Amino acid sequence: MSSNNLDTLYRQVIMDHYKNPRNRGVIEDESLTINMNNPTCGDRIQLTMKVENDIVVDAKFEGEGCSISMSSASMMTDAIKGRPVEEALKLAHTFSDMVQGKDIDIDDDEDLGDIEALQGVCKFPARIKCATLAWKAMEKALHEEDK
Repeated sequence: MSSNNLDTLYRQVIMDHYKNPRNRGVIEDESLTINMNNPTCGDRIQLTMKVENDIVVDAKFEGEGCSISMSSASMMTDAIKGRPVEEALKLAHTFSDMVQGKDIDIDDDEDLGDIEALQGVCKFPARIKCATLAWKAMEKALHEEDK
C-alpha cells in the first residue's frame, strides 16, 4: 500500500474514532477516576476504569479536545479493556515511543489495532501531548491504584 493510501486510511480511522467515540461516558461504581488536561492546547479528559483481579475490565472517558486527543482516548479505552494491568502499562509505553518516532519492539502476538493510525503524530511534535493525554491518565490511575 502506498504511503498516501496509508495516510488516508489512518486519517479515516482517526476521524471515525473522533466522530464516533468508543467508550464515552463514566463508570459509576467503584472505579478509578483521573482528570487530566493539556494546558498548552486545552484538551481535557476524565478517565474512569474498573480493575478487578489485575485486569482492566472496563474503561470510559469524557472530555473535550482536538481530534487527536479524543480519538486517542477512544482507541486507548478500546485497546486496554480486558487486558491485564501490566499489559496495559506496556502498551502505553509502546504507544508513547511510537508517537515520539522511536523504534518500537512489538511482540509477534501484539496487534496495535487502530492505535497504529496515530503513528504519524511523530511528524507533528506539538501534537504528541494531545495523543498521549489519555494514555498518561491511564498510567497515572493504574500507578495510584498500586499505592
